[in-house]
Amino acid sequence: MFIDYARIRVKGGRGGNGCLSFRREKYVPFGGPNGGDGGKGGNVIAIGDKNLNTLLYYKYKKHFSGGKAHHGQGSNKTGQSGKDTKLRVPLGTEIFELNQDGKRIVKLTDISNHNEEMILVKGGNGGRGNAAFATPTNQAPRKVEEGLPGEERYLELVLKLIADVGLVGFPNAGKSTLISHISSAHPKIADYEFTTLEPCLGVVKVDIKNTFIIADIPGIIEGAHLGKGLGIQFIKHIERTKILLFLIDVNSKDILKKYEILKNELHLYSQELDRRKFLIVLNKIDILSNDVKQKKIEEIKMNFPKEIKKNIISISAVTGENISKLKNRVQQILQEKD
Repeated sequence: MFIDYARIRVKGGRGGNGCLSFRREKYVPFGGPNGGDGGKGGNVIAIGDKNLNTLLYYKYKKHFSGGKAHHGQGSNKTGQSGKDTKLRVPLGTEIFELNQDGKRIVKLTDISNHNEEMILVKGGNGGRGNAAFATPTNQAPRKVEEGLPGEERYLELVLKLIADVGLVGFPNAGKSTLISHISSAHPKIADYEFTTLEPCLGVVKVDIKNTFIIADIPGIIEGAHLGKGLGIQFIKHIERTKILLFLIDVNSKDILKKYEILKNELHLYSQELDRRKFLIVLNKIDILSNDVKQKKIEEIKMNFPKEIKKNIISISAVTGENISKLKNRVQQILQEKD
């Protein structure tokens, strides 16, 4: 199950108490204090894991604590520190701190690399034993400190997939068919809307040396930025992509308007997406006869502004027509300097 959102509570481990102890040795009646300090409580740490792709674990387990430290001991022995608790998360996970009302206060981190670590909460310090309080005027102190509680935070985890290319389009535009044709991914494919109910990542092999990662997200409809259809639940997964592919059925009415709707929905969600490089991919050209295919494609291009026409490619995700051309064009754009 793909889960890209979770809320959890994390708490550092409590520090150990200081020890009240005095030397008790034969022939040393006044050996003095030797109570050791308590250990430090364990931290809670987030760590990136390239082998994970969902926050499913945090859907069912909500509370995490660092290990409790041991108390100090006699003979000036410091208590053992509590064990750290490590929360493994997928790459692309953003972590936000929440206030008591459940609203975001600050973004703590964005885990993007394998084994990247971030301390979410620190464990409490250990209390001092009575040996720490000895002075020339108080050589037998009976004072000790209790260990301190660890930090506590409420957190929000948000997963945004890391991919080079984001595939967007209306429901039933053929996105799942395309990604299954050009990569090893196998999303569900059927002839009805909203077949894809969760994002899908695929690795596309261009040639021996070059590959790129493509993300297929569920179909967008007008008003998606407001939550209509599958809404903004999945649009966030294309925020990290370098290129956007607008996949449109070549047999649709008013293709320019469909492109503008898709573009506008992304703009209303985040104006940062306006700066992404893009291609308009006209799919299902296999349905057109050879006699009218090229003519129709040229007619469609005529409706687009001059600067956009060069970004239009026609393909068939079913037969594979022009798929190699599409992959090479995407690789070329990825290699371009910004």
